Amino acid sequence: MNSSPVLQSAPAVQTSNVCRYYPMGRGIIRAVDGISLTIKSGEFVALLGQSGSGKSTLLNLLAGLDRPSSGSVLVQGRDLAKMSSEELAAYRRNDVGMVFQAFHLIPSMTITENVELPMRFAEVDRAERGQRVRESLEQVGLGKRLEHRPSELSGGEQQRVSLARALANRPSLLLADEPTGNLDSRTGEDILNLIRDLSLSLGMTVVMVTHERALAERFAQRLVFLADGKLLSQEALA
Repeated sequence: MNSSPVLQSAPAVQTSNVCRYYPMGRGIIRAVDGISLTIKSGEFVALLGQSGSGKSTLLNLLAGLDRPSSGSVLVQGRDLAKMSSEELAAYRRNDVGMVFQAFHLIPSMTITENVELPMRFAEVDRAERGQRVRESLEQVGLGKRLEHRPSELSGGEQQRVSLARALANRPSLLLADEPTGNLDSRTGEDILNLIRDLSLSLGMTVVMVTHERALAERFAQRLVFLADGKLLSQEALA
């Protein structure tokens, strides 16, 4: 993992009264409105709520893809709101893996090339990239599909490639935005089983946005409910 040893005791994620407002005509959209949340290292947390509740906006703030209007977002003790654009880009490359509902694979590239791409951006040594690609694809059960292209894979296999790509730079934090949204129920369960197993084996923190409470209850350790940009309640699961 990329977290500094000095900060190992810090929570993986800690937001303090974080807000993200957007101007809309003469009014303001309060997409995230004063959320304070602490997530432990290695925890699997699911964010639930109706469309417009602020789930994806909060995830984007944790990813460093957006900046808060006010409040703080700390990841392993570092405040993303105080980072420069260059520091945020390095944070996204080295510390965060992201999986989306859409797979975002490049059709003209092989599976190996798709997974290798973030390592190129992170300037990982060429000699190391091949081994990491194989390890990442083996972790998601696709070690024998290295030269296939996305069109030759099922939807579930493409999401596994997306997950392997997210793991390529060995992130400490995995952010998943509706990762099962384009999959049938059985394949979706397989993907969440995989994410949970990887979280446990790698000690990786997972924050997942989903609207499927039944799935979240089966795989997450804690449910966080949002509505109108606010944190409504939390529920720890056995």
